[in-house]
Order: sequence, then C-alpha cells, then structure tokens
Amino acid sequence: MRSDRLEALARILVRYSTAVRPGDVCVIDAPAYCSEFVLAVSREILRAGGHPVTRIELDGAVELFAREASEETLDWIDPGSEVVTEQSDVRIVLDAEWNSRALATADPARLARRSRARSHLTKRFLERGASGDLRWVVVGYPTLSAAQDAGLSLHDYEELLAATCLLDDPDPVARWEAFAVELQHAATYLDTVDELHFLAEGTDLRLRVGGRSWVPCSGRENFPDGEVFTGPVESSVEGTIAFSFPAVYRAREVTGARLRFVGGEVVEATATSGQEFLRAMIAQDEGARRVGEIAFGLNESLTEFSRSTLLDEKIGGTMHLALGASYPETGGLNESALHWDMVCDLRCGGEVWADGRVVYRDGRFLPGVLK
Repeated sequence: MRSDRLEALARILVRYSTAVRPGDVCVIDAPAYCSEFVLAVSREILRAGGHPVTRIELDGAVELFAREASEETLDWIDPGSEVVTEQSDVRIVLDAEWNSRALATADPARLARRSRARSHLTKRFLERGASGDLRWVVVGYPTLSAAQDAGLSLHDYEELLAATCLLDDPDPVARWEAFAVELQHAATYLDTVDELHFLAEGTDLRLRVGGRSWVPCSGRENFPDGEVFTGPVESSVEGTIAFSFPAVYRAREVTGARLRFVGGEVVEATATSGQEFLRAMIAQDEGARRVGEIAFGLNESLTEFSRSTLLDEKIGGTMHLALGASYPETGGLNESALHWDMVCDLRCGGEVWADGRVVYRDGRFLPGVLK
C-alpha cells in the first residue's frame, strides 16, 4: 500500500475506529509480511499514548496447525489468547491472507472441533465488545491473494479499498462521521419494525426483530464498513433464502447455497458445490443452525462481489444473514462457535416488507421511509 495511504489508514484506525486513549493496551494481529502496517499503526498508538502489543502470524502456520495438530492439540488454547481476550482494551485485526485458499482442503470436522474449543473466547470477545470494555476493528488490506479472488490486479484492488475507505479524502474521518449519520437513520427506523419479509429470486423469508436493537456500522468495528444489523428473534425465522454470491468461510467456498428454516432452525441446507462443508459447519453445535445476525448492506461505493466477506456484506443493495453467534449488543441470544455471513443480492427485483408494507425495493429503501 502507498505510504501516504498507509499513514491515513493508521490514523483512522487509531484516532477514529478504536479511539485509542492513554494507557490502552492495544493488540495488533497481523501477518508477518505486513510489517509496514504494523509499524504505522504502532506509531499512531504510541502517539495517542497507548501501549502497542503485536501478535504476528507466520505464513502457513494456520494451515500447518489444521493439518498436523493432534486431537488433543485441536482442543488446546494457548495462554496468550486467554490474556488477550481478557486484558486488551483495543484490538486491531488485519484481514490480509497471503493465501486465501490455505485451508481449502482442510478436514471440516477438524475445523469445527477447533471452533468449538475456542467458542468461549469468541463469546467473551463479543461480551466485552458489547459492554464497551473492548474496542476492536477488522481491517481490509490489499494482498495478491485478495486481488486474485476479486478478479483484479493488485493495483486495482488497492484503488478499490482506498476509494471505499476514503483514504485519499482530505478529511476521511469527517466523511465517515457523515456516513455514520446516514446509517443511524436506517437503524432508527428499523428499531420501530417488528417483522421483516424478504422476497427475491429463490427467497421468501420472514423473521421478527421487535425488541431487538439495530446497530449502525460506520467503520468502528469493520473497516471499510457500511451496514446496519441486528439479531432476529431466534425462533421466528421461517421460509427459504437463496444466496446470490458464493458463501466463503475459512477459505472454503460454497456456491448456490440455499437454506430452509422452520421455527428458527435450518431444516434443509443445499448447495451446488461445497454442500458437505456447509452441512458440517452448521452441524458443529446447536446454535449453528440458527440465525445470529440479519443485516442490510448500505455502502454504495461497493458494487461488485470480491470474495472478501468484509467487503461483500457491505455491498449497497444487499442483505445478509449470519448463521451462528449473535452480537450481544443487539439483544440476540444465540450462542455458537460459528458466525458465517452469507449475502443475498436485492438489487434486481428484491423487496422487503416491514410489518405488512413494502419499504425497500431493488436495493434501496423507498423514498420517505428513512427520515
């Protein structure tokens, strides 16, 4: 990444996304080859009076663990993860895989077992984030692997991220703050809704959200960002949803995924490819068959599928649901080792009805709906 953009990104993450304060313990999770990012963010943390702690991952380490670890080791949690989960004030995680397909042939049962072993860390992480004890952000970053997955050159992928993150703007923080106001309008309206009904090709899905809180996402937990989400009433999800884009999870790609829900639980899961992996992931625990999140993507600068969930779930004119764990700040109660976001495109003929009236069509809220 260009040095001026890298410095802008570091400033946004430290000064805006996580609002580092003097004395904060700030953990940076990043691959070893992203040392320039780590140094830029560490510099900004130090200038803000925080304490940077770097956790560096070597290329191939995750693949090695998935392939070679004994069953006992799959269940083992390193003490450092426990400390980071409980004692960090800020966590900045770089989404920058050198090889996005590193786990493409890993045994799904072993991956599921590892997820179960770490589920208490996931739960505690979400609890601390919801309470405000932990400020965190996951950051997109241009790599060859990500560019290839998106069908772009590395230069063009960096340009995409720079535009979406507003890195070349004279005052990107002000632009993100203005976008936050727009997202808050959507969340405020959705807080008044009890039932949502999604209609699109292959999709006829109803669920209740009354009593739950909608969260506007404006670059403080994901970067780039641009969605509003909540946790639906767990037993309320009924009907069928067909996902427009491949569902990507742990380097595995499931195409043509289709889920049918009865009483809030998946009773049928099919796919044109990757069906075995899909079924293995949602069978890992009881909560994995339920919806932990429902969301609208509202970032109009994102228009094309890139195979990066961080970006794709924000595409303007889409909705997504996540099977598995809810975010506690929404009021969602579902617990699981899984949290798998899957995206449905609503831009060509999609509709959303709220409490019996259409409020959203062809990828946009209708005029007058959002005050």
